[in-house]
Amino acid sequence: MSVWGAIAGGFAGTVVLTTALRAGNQLNLTRMDLPFLLGTAFTSDRTRAKALGYVLHLLVGLAFALIYYAVFLAIGRSGWWLGAVFGFAHGVFSGTALVNVLLPLIHPRMGTRSTAAPDVALLEPPGFLMLNYGARTPLVSIAAHIAYGALVGGFTSLAG
Repeated sequence: MSVWGAIAGGFAGTVVLTTALRAGNQLNLTRMDLPFLLGTAFTSDRTRAKALGYVLHLLVGLAFALIYYAVFLAIGRSGWWLGAVFGFAHGVFSGTALVNVLLPLIHPRMGTRSTAAPDVALLEPPGFLMLNYGARTPLVSIAAHIAYGALVGGFTSLAG
């Protein structure tokens, strides 16, 4: 196991994850645009939000790869299949706690269930498993996270 393998896997996995999420959006499988959600936490300019969001998503993907690596080290094993299991858990965590509960707490432009209509124009709250962005959103998101995890686990086990 190698931290460089985890970083390389995190990079490749984040590219695949982001591409899969974008493809799901373009194929009308979901209305979710995770980089846009991240970027609008820092700017209301839509173009800048997308660009910043992609950079932030890459950095977050690398950070999660390091978390995966730490867990792989702690349990003494890694591999694509174990990474895929972690990716499934990561996808469920992202859709339930991270994007649905934690992000709206700090995001200045995202609505919540208790936001009143006349407050300000906000982004739609994601909802449980981001279902407010479409019924197929959980499937797209979790499948993309499984691919991410498999890549991180695979790269980590190959390197070193």
